[in-house]
Amino acid sequence: MTNAGIVSRGLAALVDIVVVVVTMGLLYLGLALTTLILRPTSFRFPAPNLIFSSAVTIGVSVLYLTVCWTLSGRTVGAVLLGVRVVGRGAELLTLPVAVLRAVACVLFPIGLLWVAVDRGRRSVQDIVLGSRVVYDRPSQ
Repeated sequence: MTNAGIVSRGLAALVDIVVVVVTMGLLYLGLALTTLILRPTSFRFPAPNLIFSSAVTIGVSVLYLTVCWTLSGRTVGAVLLGVRVVGRGAELLTLPVAVLRAVACVLFPIGLLWVAVDRGRRSVQDIVLGSRVVYDRPSQ
């Protein structure tokens, strides 16, 4: 298995950012509809503060990445770009490693750029946690 390069990984990450943004929009819409149902006469669109919105966005991002990497090694972006996140022996990540990798990717995204200069095409997160992002396209 060949380690994926910066372009494939970057495009997959952009798709995953779109997934998280859409998810956040749907959560906001759900909150607005719930508010409308509970208080129809005094309805106003909710205005969550920056700290709350940031915390929820980080939480949704970490949860999304963790679940995808633990169950299949693939996020929506990874499926579209034909890559998979695996452990040292090409196995799926364990839950603790997936959580740590997700937190590291969300809070320290600049570490992903190390792929461009590393001979083994590994990010800082891959080096520290022993994970790899490999090309894994379905055979035809």
